[in-house]
This record gives sequence, structure tokens and C-alpha cells, in this order.
Amino acid sequence: MKSTARLLAIVSVFVLAAALVIPASAADDGAANFKSKCAMCHGADATGKTPMGARLNIRDLTSPEVQKQSDADLQNVITKGRNKMVAFGGKLTNDQITGLVKYIRTVAKK
Repeated sequence: MKSTARLLAIVSVFVLAAALVIPASAADDGAANFKSKCAMCHGADATGKTPMGARLNIRDLTSPEVQKQSDADLQNVITKGRNKMVAFGGKLTNDQITGLVKYIRTVAKK
């Protein structure tokens, strides 16, 4: 009986520890989503210097013009699309879109 209670206590500690694991930051998740969903057109460096970017005249996400847009504006573009950019509203969650915006803020030209 003692060993069962002890085993249950140990398992409970591991379950509690697993539940308390801190998730990756939104920017980290945004970086992964950017790489998988956006980099094909916008490029790994977000400058839009890709064959697809050149063909579609994609904006440089590191530029001051893009960076001065509000988070809400960027979320709207990602959610609804713009010009030839596809809408990601039905493909990504609101949290994923927020993560993308946070990641886009990290690529600003210094």
C-alpha cells in the first residue's frame, strides 16, 4: 500500500510539473509560423527579396513603412489578406496571428 501511495505521489508531481511548463513566447511561435507560412514569399529575412516577392512586388516587412503600422493594421492584413496576399484568418488562430505580428516587430531595420 505504501508503494502505491508513493508511486501516486511521484506521478502527481510529474503531472503537475508538466502542466506548469511555460509555453514558448508568442514571438518564438510567430517565428516558426513565419518560416512555415510567410517566408516563401516574404523571405527568411522578411525583406521580400524572393522570386515570388519580386513577381508580386511584396513589401519589405523590415521597412519603417511597415513597422509604423499599428498591430491592429498588421493583424488585419494577415487575417484578411491584401492585394495578392492570401487571407490567413481561417487558417491561423488569433493567437498565431498575434504571434506573427510580434515576430514582424522583431525584424525591424535597426
